[in-house]
Amino acid sequence: MSNYDQLHRQCRTLENLFDSKLTSYSQLAASISRPGQDIESSGSTERWKDLEVELDDLAAKLEEINEQLAVLAGTPDLMSASMLRAIQRHRELHQDNIRELKRTKTNTKHALDQANLLSGVRNDIDAYKSSAADSLLAERGRIDSSHRMTDDILQQAYETRSEFSRQRTSLAGINNRMVQVLGTMPGINSLVSMIKSRRRRDSIIMGVLIGVCAIILLTYIWH
Repeated sequence: MSNYDQLHRQCRTLENLFDSKLTSYSQLAASISRPGQDIESSGSTERWKDLEVELDDLAAKLEEINEQLAVLAGTPDLMSASMLRAIQRHRELHQDNIRELKRTKTNTKHALDQANLLSGVRNDIDAYKSSAADSLLAERGRIDSSHRMTDDILQQAYETRSEFSRQRTSLAGINNRMVQVLGTMPGINSLVSMIKSRRRRDSIIMGVLIGVCAIILLTYIWH
C-alpha cells in the first residue's frame, strides 16, 4: 500500500508538471507560427529545445512509474478496485500525453520550418534590396563623377575662350600701334614704294636682256 501511494503521488505530480510544460510548449508552437515572429531575436528556438528536452525527460519518468504501477496491478488480491482504476487511468492519461506531445512536436517542427523559410525569404529580399541600393549608389556616384567632369570641361572651355579674347584684344592693340607708327613715319611708305618700283624695273631689264640673248643665240644657230 505504501509503495502504491508513493508511486501514485509521484505520478500525479509528474502528470501535472507534464501538463504545464506541454501547455507552454503548445503556446510556443502557436507563437512561432504567427506571421512576423522573429524566432531568432525572441529566443523561441532555445525555449523550444529546452521545453522539448524537459518533456521527454518527464515522459520517460512517467513511463517508468506507470510500469511499476502495472506490476502492482498484476497482483489484484493486494489492490482494491479504486486502485486498479487509478492505475488504469494513469496509463490512459500517459498514452494521451504521449500522443499530444508527438502531435505538438510535429506542429512545432512545421512552424519552425515555415518560420525559417520565411526568414530566409526575408533575408533574400533584404539582401536584394541592399544590393539594389548599392547599385543605385554606385550609379549615382558615376553620374556625379560625369557631372564633375563635364563641369571641369566647361570651365576649361570658358577659360580658353577668355584667353582667346585677351589675345585678340592684344593683337588688335599691336595692329593699332603699328598703324600709328606707320602714320607718324610717312617716309617709310615712300621708301617701300621706291623699292617696289626698282624691283619692277630690274625685272623688266632682266627680261629684255634675256630676250636679246635668246634672239642672238637663235640667229647664230640658224647661220
